[in-house]
Amino acid sequence: MPDHDRIYEEEAAQYHELIARQSNLKAVIEEIAPIGGRDIVDMGAGTGRLSAVLAPEAKSLIALDAAEAMLQIAAARLHQAGLTNWTMQVADHRKLPLADDSADLVVSGWSICYLTGSNVPEWEENLKKIVTEIKRVLRRGGAAIIFETLGTGHETPSPPDFLRPYYAKLTGEYGFSHRWIRLDYAFENAEEAERLTRFFFGDELADKAASLGLTHLPECAGIWWLNV
Repeated sequence: MPDHDRIYEEEAAQYHELIARQSNLKAVIEEIAPIGGRDIVDMGAGTGRLSAVLAPEAKSLIALDAAEAMLQIAAARLHQAGLTNWTMQVADHRKLPLADDSADLVVSGWSICYLTGSNVPEWEENLKKIVTEIKRVLRRGGAAIIFETLGTGHETPSPPDFLRPYYAKLTGEYGFSHRWIRLDYAFENAEEAERLTRFFFGDELADKAASLGLTHLPECAGIWWLNV
């Protein structure tokens, strides 16, 4: 399996090329919580997948990520869009550099899982700290929305085994609601599909994509949300 930490630091541009092959999630977020005129925090903002669609309608947006290289791409995208209502900072999910009661909406896409998989030492304590921080910065009436994988290359949810305990705690212990959607990758051609799949997901899935000449790769995404 590729080293995602290295990818986020050294190959952010190619990572952005990959996720750009998925659908915009603005409508999904708006089904759960309003965006317009809100102070929004994007935890694990990456190259701006969520920030770029939320910032145009937000009152303010703060993008946080552990990888500065990812935030540089997100900043370039927001600059290019002519937006000025945002700031960015390298940060750890377990200790957010934010004031109490300072946000109306906290979103996090495919990021918390790196601290909360059952293969991570002290993952349960990490999750407790993260949820505590989210609740600390949210104002009354605010909401948190978390996106995570439920299986790449699968038509229906098939989450990785090491993430199942994390997902169970979100709903069972922390009171999050949950549903899932399809968030498939639509590549321009079979060559691009193989290259980007191999880059991020590894040889097994890429070899399958290449052997079948795939240009469309199914992906299931989980959505967990909490109103405070």
